[in-house]
Amino acid sequence: MDTNVNIPKIKQFNYKKVIIPVVIVIVAVIVLFNTVVVVDAGHTGVVVTMGKVNEGVLQEGVHAKIPFFQSVVKIDNRIQKLEVNTEAFSKDLQSVKTVLAINYRVDTSKSYSIYKNIGADYENVLVVPAVNEVLKAITATYTAEQSVTNRALISDGLVKGLNEKLNNIGLYVTDVNIIDFDFSDAFINAIEEKQVAQQKLLKAETEKQTKIKNAEADAEAKKIKAEGDAQANKKINDSLTDKVIENKKIDKWNGELPKVQGDSGTIIDIGGVTGSK
Repeated sequence: MDTNVNIPKIKQFNYKKVIIPVVIVIVAVIVLFNTVVVVDAGHTGVVVTMGKVNEGVLQEGVHAKIPFFQSVVKIDNRIQKLEVNTEAFSKDLQSVKTVLAINYRVDTSKSYSIYKNIGADYENVLVVPAVNEVLKAITATYTAEQSVTNRALISDGLVKGLNEKLNNIGLYVTDVNIIDFDFSDAFINAIEEKQVAQQKLLKAETEKQTKIKNAEADAEAKKIKAEGDAQANKKINDSLTDKVIENKKIDKWNGELPKVQGDSGTIIDIGGVTGSK
């Protein structure tokens, strides 16, 4: 029996020839993605090279960067909305809790300096403390009651005060709206009692003025009537001549002469006497 049988050898698969190209492709893709950065609309890109912030910013669009050595921090330059709840004391030492809605934006040209000097959390580091500081200063110039009636003035004062503090840094406040004022229960009760008292006083004053006006109207009516009566009487008196009076007497005479009572109690009929003759 021939034991020298040629058994074909199984060719071993060379994994290296497959793995290495795949790794190279993956690395190339990673490098490519780290070479390109896209800055979205309304944003600017702050370039950081090995921890150092570069001056200037990347505008909207596609930009190249050094992979692994540079990173790009995107800063939102659109109008940003911030709601702040804060508490301050009024001129009359009342506690005023205020809810504010603030619109602000970051200057595109100063995005890198803000990130370099403050960091990405500039809202909590700069904006919120500035709002608290300016609001407390303004609230202290008004009484609690005046704060309610001067919302517009307080809002304008906040915009002006915040811009004075933040513009040089590169932050611009465009609008401040006062959402709510909240006072202590004791103060609210005092205001309600004051309003009730004012309403009662106003009602009493209105009733008083109404009575005065009615009295004046009655007096004026009587005066006008008296003047009218006087004028009418004057006209009548002016029209009563001797001839008119005589005619009036004749019109009213019934044709009978008057009867006269004598000293003895007898009644003499003048008409009868004159008739007998």
